[in-house]
Amino acid sequence: MKIAVVTDSTAYLSDEEVAANNIKVVPIPVIIDGKSYQEGIDITTSEFYDKLRTSKSFPSTSQPPLGEMISLYEELARQGYDAVISIHLSSTISGFVNSLSQVAAEINDIKVVPYDSQVTVKLMGYLVLEATKLARQGLDVPEIIQHLDNLRATIDNLFVVDDLQNLVRGGRLSNASAFLGSILKIKPLLTMNTPSHEIEAFEKVRSTKKALARVEELFDQSIHKVDYPIRAIVIHANNDSAALKWREKLAAKYPEIPFEISYFGPVIGTHLGEKALALAWLQDTSRS
Repeated sequence: MKIAVVTDSTAYLSDEEVAANNIKVVPIPVIIDGKSYQEGIDITTSEFYDKLRTSKSFPSTSQPPLGEMISLYEELARQGYDAVISIHLSSTISGFVNSLSQVAAEINDIKVVPYDSQVTVKLMGYLVLEATKLARQGLDVPEIIQHLDNLRATIDNLFVVDDLQNLVRGGRLSNASAFLGSILKIKPLLTMNTPSHEIEAFEKVRSTKKALARVEELFDQSIHKVDYPIRAIVIHANNDSAALKWREKLAAKYPEIPFEISYFGPVIGTHLGEKALALAWLQDTSRS
């Protein structure tokens, strides 16, 4: 069986990763002051954050047209693929993957399997890369989905945002009311590692330094509870120097763990705002 893997631009895979694994990437639109941009195509991450600081209205995001998705799947069928696993950002952030599930049954020439990553950014990217690896190894679709489910279950993540304004205005924070009273005075800690996979704030910390220290404490507790090797990512929203400094500190403390640096691009940056930092981790299947 010949299996294709499709994802969206919020996986934030490198051009090299996309090309080497023949991944089809669909751009997610972001709208700034009434103009729509295709993430990764006609707006770069740095350009987005420049516009975010000067935009007259709060940016928003949209879904790729379903007609374009159907055309992509049909083109993959013409290329000889028997099935496509379409891995996308969490359904708690966007309804895109649910929309794909509704149209998948209408496509007759290729089996389309939409997959809710329940996360986004490079965490989703790792699921995409895992799917391509398993497809090359000859696993069928149900086997790949089971492997993805198992890997997805090992994902954990902790976010530190500069403030909650973007999340609250965008309606992406499930328990915003509990934090609004001190929204300008705290550095909230957030996670998507919840039963609902929604973004939730769970602690209030008085400074970024204390917030990052608390993230490190929770990370340390988490990794000592598992019996498999992990890989980790420091993710930032236009905050390169802070991310690099944090990665160096973590890598020195945990030399056995590979730490990568990734970023929050325009679509996710719309919700988190500039300067956000995150530490995320999952099982390292290359060492398992």
